[in-house]
Amino acid sequence: MNAVSNAAIPSTTFHKERIVTPKKGAPMLLLFFVLLIAAIALIVYAAANEQPLFVIPAVLLFFLDLIGILPGFYTLQPNEARVLVLFGSYKGTVRADGFFWGHPFFSNGARQSITPLTVAGKDAAIQVAKRSSGRNKISLRARTLNSDILKVNDLRGNPIEIAAVVVWRVQDTAQASFDVDNYENYVATQSESALRHLANLYAYDDNNPNDTTLRRNVDEVSAALCRELTERLSKAGVTVDEARLTHLAYASEIAQVMLRSQQADAVIAARQKIVQGAVGMVDMALSELAAKQVVTLDDERRAAMVSNLMVVLCAESEVHPVVNTGTLYN
Repeated sequence: MNAVSNAAIPSTTFHKERIVTPKKGAPMLLLFFVLLIAAIALIVYAAANEQPLFVIPAVLLFFLDLIGILPGFYTLQPNEARVLVLFGSYKGTVRADGFFWGHPFFSNGARQSITPLTVAGKDAAIQVAKRSSGRNKISLRARTLNSDILKVNDLRGNPIEIAAVVVWRVQDTAQASFDVDNYENYVATQSESALRHLANLYAYDDNNPNDTTLRRNVDEVSAALCRELTERLSKAGVTVDEARLTHLAYASEIAQVMLRSQQADAVIAARQKIVQGAVGMVDMALSELAAKQVVTLDDERRAAMVSNLMVVLCAESEVHPVVNTGTLYN
């Protein structure tokens, strides 16, 4: 039973683009006018000589001109392609720009169904419907997708807000037309999914400089997002030129808490540097005094000098020295 069920499931077919050379439109346009003039001439001749039989070939020429030649004209702009589909069969893709003629029964690709984009707003459905129709034309120009601000959890589970901009273009028109239902909607959905997955792989920030974080390593994170999008969108014949983060912040409910945490981390890091520097300066001072034999210090005087120097070097406010006219033992 399982074998029969598996055999009944059709395998997925991946299409590859085939570039075809189209017919120039100028010779066919000349033929169109020749047939049109011939049809008019036959009608005039039939009316002038009262020969109604000549009307029949004139009408046939007119309908041949109107149905067999006129619908085949089309133009392509630079960075625009047309997918040629004849009776449901893919015949190739035209990538050259200019004025051409093709089979009049090539599909125009008009779609009645409208699938709204998930990240582009309410007016996206109308835009998708317009771009999907029109003689199966596909724009090869670079397009920009600005994602909405998403609220996701980072590697540590902290809620963050993140958004990205994706620059993409159609690379394989056959895959974009036949391997996915709507390649624009596919790009929007996969971009959102990849951005959510990326945010889960990295922490927003980290004290360890060797760790990759969203805030500190923007270029590395953007490169990782670009690689993941390239892999995801290759099934739709789409290539990604660039992907970068445009918004990154903690979610509003934890923003103040995380700000205080960052401030505390910054204060601790600064204190550590100050103490390390002060210890080095004290050691250098004691070593110089001993080497030049400026003064001989016992352990108690050495401890007092270390204490005074540490207070002077580590104090946040200005230190006022106190002149001691006596000794440490009085």
